[in-house]
Amino acid sequence: MRGESKRRFKDQLYEQLARVGKALASPHRLELLDLLAQSARTVEELVAESGLPLATVSQHLQILRAAHLVEGRRQGRHQRYRLASGEVVRLWLALRRVGEAHLAELGQLVSTWLPERQRLPALSIEAALERLQGGRALLLDVRPRDEYLSAHLPGARSLPVSELEGRLSELPRDYEIIAYCRGPYCLFADEAVALLQAHGFRAWRLEVGVPEWRERGLPVVQERSSSPWQL
Repeated sequence: MRGESKRRFKDQLYEQLARVGKALASPHRLELLDLLAQSARTVEELVAESGLPLATVSQHLQILRAAHLVEGRRQGRHQRYRLASGEVVRLWLALRRVGEAHLAELGQLVSTWLPERQRLPALSIEAALERLQGGRALLLDVRPRDEYLSAHLPGARSLPVSELEGRLSELPRDYEIIAYCRGPYCLFADEAVALLQAHGFRAWRLEVGVPEWRERGLPVVQERSSSPWQL
């Protein structure tokens, strides 16, 4: 390949890769990716979760779709979206880790907005597995039930945080409870652990969610595995 042809090749190569970077260059689109990493969702469900207007969500999804980061199909009257592959999940997790490693502002945000987190005991994957293997710990998925059905940790029980206070009597008092949600920046597990502790339970917050668990090569359960629209 001649020098001029090589230059054109490189220019076009990086132009294509830049499409991914441009698609990621929006805080709203990153939030949508984070939500879709939990489960496939309709546009209306993404509107409800993100608080963004319908037209804005639709526009962001089209940008993500043009970069082949998400896929969509119509189900009845609704358009349902999912991440295009597990590689997109790993891209999102890698982007977040780079931010955590190089942006001190992220740590400052957590300290400023989540000061109470310092009081909530947290477990790493290894520490959680050790407790679970000991047979005296209960794993609690406190996300919305649709996300649990999409994929959850083996042995986890679904109890959305919105229902937790009214169903405390269903939980065994002689077990430690490990609550997890969507990942390190989700607050459902924080709320669950604080509530459980206030009612005398021994409770922990798992530091990660399903995407991070799966990234480690650990198994997950998909109760909707028959659907090609669950990653």
